[in-house]
Amino acid sequence: MNVETTPPAGEFEFRPHDLVPDKARGEISENVIYENRPARSADGSLVDGLYNVWITLNNPGQFNSYTTDMVKAVILAFRAASNARDVNAVVFTGAGDKAFCTGGNTKEYAEYYAGRPQEYRQYMRLFNDMVSAILGCDKPVICRVNGMRIGGGQEIGMACDFSIAQDMARFGQAGPKHGSAPIGGSTDFLPVMIGCEQAMVSGVLCESFSAHKAMRLGIVTDVVPALKIDGTFVPNPMVELHKMTDEWGRIIHGEPKTGEALVEGKATLAEGEMDLHLLDEKVDELCTKLLLTFPDCTTKTIEELRKPKLEAWNMNKENSRAWLSLNMMTEARAGFRAFNEGNRQDGREVDFIALRQELAGGTQWTRDFTDSLMPGAGK
Repeated sequence: MNVETTPPAGEFEFRPHDLVPDKARGEISENVIYENRPARSADGSLVDGLYNVWITLNNPGQFNSYTTDMVKAVILAFRAASNARDVNAVVFTGAGDKAFCTGGNTKEYAEYYAGRPQEYRQYMRLFNDMVSAILGCDKPVICRVNGMRIGGGQEIGMACDFSIAQDMARFGQAGPKHGSAPIGGSTDFLPVMIGCEQAMVSGVLCESFSAHKAMRLGIVTDVVPALKIDGTFVPNPMVELHKMTDEWGRIIHGEPKTGEALVEGKATLAEGEMDLHLLDEKVDELCTKLLLTFPDCTTKTIEELRKPKLEAWNMNKENSRAWLSLNMMTEARAGFRAFNEGNRQDGREVDFIALRQELAGGTQWTRDFTDSLMPGAGK
């Protein structure tokens, strides 16, 4: 009779399942940090031998926008964290306090991918794999929203299982304003997460919204203050937090201030300093809650709860990749160039009215036509 026995401690050898060794992963991109942080028990003490992995987009000078190399590094980082036997949860965040991520690196888009659809098609394979790596991670994934979560940053953020934000953060899309469509996940995730009407408002109009509104819409788990004045945390002074409804009874908690209130809010903002330690405490608190569950039961639960997002994503991602690639010959070529070449004085958007007028008259997409749409081109 065969009897299963457990090898004595220290004799069992694990087989590696990572795509590349740790050393190779670390050399792929200096702009993505992979860090093991000790897990904490409910009393705050460190837990021996168990960790939470922090994956940090480290490109703060460009608002943590991801380059091609960064995308590759994120894929490998999530695969490694998913495989790590001593990891409880993954925290996905950005460096600094200005942005979690503002999407793809517009400079790289404008200077390399614009006008090269075959190259962008290969890039979009990597992007798709990045989103799939987040959705397929065997560990719960927490998006630590340390600042703006815009465009592709919103898409990879919504691929995570939880989001905890500091209340100065802004959320939203940028596609139709900058020559693209938010089909790297937002058109899949937003209808599932916030409903079709609000998804339409966010995806088409590209108007960013506050962390408080994100909480109300249901794409954020919790919000904490981050602005400190004279040693005391204060709520985001740029949004209205007192009036709960307008004259029609609509909830407007967290809407932007206007007029004199906006001027006062800017003055208050100038007095303060950013401090994200409450954000870190809330993230640690959630990691501890996850630690105090059965690991396989938690993995199965998150796999099931991801299904609405995952099914929409898998159904559309290849068609989206093809369309986005071809769009690099027309509107994306113009939009990304405008953002990259524009400035504060002339703006960073094309002349939309001139564009529509020319297309209505049958103008072809040529290099000269694209040049004519750039900010300040009519001067």
